[in-house]
Amino acid sequence: MTTNVEIGQVIEGKVTGIQPYGAFVAIDGDTQGLVHISEITHGYVKDINDYLSVGDTVNVKIIQIDEEKGKISLSIRATEEAPEETAKQTYTAKDDDSSNDSGGFNILKDKLQDWIDQTKNK
Repeated sequence: MTTNVEIGQVIEGKVTGIQPYGAFVAIDGDTQGLVHISEITHGYVKDINDYLSVGDTVNVKIIQIDEEKGKISLSIRATEEAPEETAKQTYTAKDDDSSNDSGGFNILKDKLQDWIDQTKNK
């Protein structure tokens, strides 16, 4: 490799090719690296073409260098601030109005004996 780059370095590059598994980015005239699909952005990426096009200029972080194979692994996601996680909706006992049997969610073990009794009465 002719380019003097270091792991952790953030540099500007140009997208030179896109494959289903990642995008190739030229970081100088002689050297290019691969941004794996998992390193495109935070979250799930189904199609890289929804995020990048050949010719795009992008900031990339060097995350791995394999001198022996002459490969450089890059990340666009590592140059971006992670989005705040949305609060996941969690079930709490107060969400379950057990006093109202009009069809709300009830824990199975609480209803099991009622179902057994109903079956016996039929």
